Amino acid sequence: MTTTFSRTETKHSSLRLTLLLAGALLLSGCTPEASRCSRPDYFCVGLVTQAGRRDDHAYNQAAWEALQQARAEGQADWIASIETVDARDYGENIGVFVDAGYDLIVTVGSDMGEATRSLAAKYPYLYFVGVDQAQPAGGTLPNLAGIVFPEDQLGFLAGALAAMMTRSGRVGAVLVSDAWPPARLYGDGFRAGTAYISPQVEATVVYHDEVSLDKTFSDPAWGAAQSDALLDAGADVIFAAEGTTGAQALLTAARRRASVIGTDVDQFYASPGAAPELLTSTLKLVTPAVAGLIGVARQSQAREGLFPSGDYEGQVGLAPYHETAPTIPPKVMKRLSDLSQALSLGEVQTGLSNSNP
Repeated sequence: MTTTFSRTETKHSSLRLTLLLAGALLLSGCTPEASRCSRPDYFCVGLVTQAGRRDDHAYNQAAWEALQQARAEGQADWIASIETVDARDYGENIGVFVDAGYDLIVTVGSDMGEATRSLAAKYPYLYFVGVDQAQPAGGTLPNLAGIVFPEDQLGFLAGALAAMMTRSGRVGAVLVSDAWPPARLYGDGFRAGTAYISPQVEATVVYHDEVSLDKTFSDPAWGAAQSDALLDAGADVIFAAEGTTGAQALLTAARRRASVIGTDVDQFYASPGAAPELLTSTLKLVTPAVAGLIGVARQSQAREGLFPSGDYEGQVGLAPYHETAPTIPPKVMKRLSDLSQALSLGEVQTGLSNSNP
């Protein structure tokens, strides 16, 4: 089966095809169907991954599953993906789908936000969805929806579980710089969730503010050191988030047989070394959010004004308990599940705001 774009009007086609090969384009299916994407009655959706593989057990994979769901449900006639090798290729990779006549392009990760906005502004007749890409206030584009998630709720659920599972009465969170708003929301949410369950539980949150923002996500040595320090101070449950910094904090705590809680994606798969002590992960539910926006975008072709431009808030949830399930009392599982539902319905408030953490 050959993978090409054969549309005669594609701009700079030879350059694009070279980029496809270099960037590891993954298309499901045969070229004749893909070439129909220029037709107005044929709805095509393309995914450009955050630097890394499509099957990353994280946002890339969740977004791809959304495209597959959309096609299975008849909301997309054709789907394809490009695995980004180098972040410098984001704009070029998005451009491949633009030139091929795709109707909607999904991009993944906050670091692709600038490239996504640039192309969305240049091609206002196409739809764009950016996963984990907050849109600037007062500068939204009518054809771009940035999926955001309530990180305060993610932290709140983690804090609540930590408070219910601690035996020492001390829990901790290891997070990247609080100059990055989501990290502050994770931390403040963690404290709020702990206090919601028991004001007597001591919750310590540490932020990596000693380095620049671009380095705070990739400092595993710091993550390990902070996890060790919290455990040495008596904490027996550790919550951590973001990059290799957070992943190493989880792994270090798990190696010392402390309970750990992940976030964003199921860390049972993303950080398998921590799996034996992983209570659960609080999840950004990327798949239903992306799949829903694909359906809305298709309907918007017939009825303008349906597409929700700007920030689009996705929901959060809980991963399975996996290996630690036998150690978690059923009443804890039920209370956490009820709390997750209450947060989603607005029956319980964290007291925090995404715009003003």
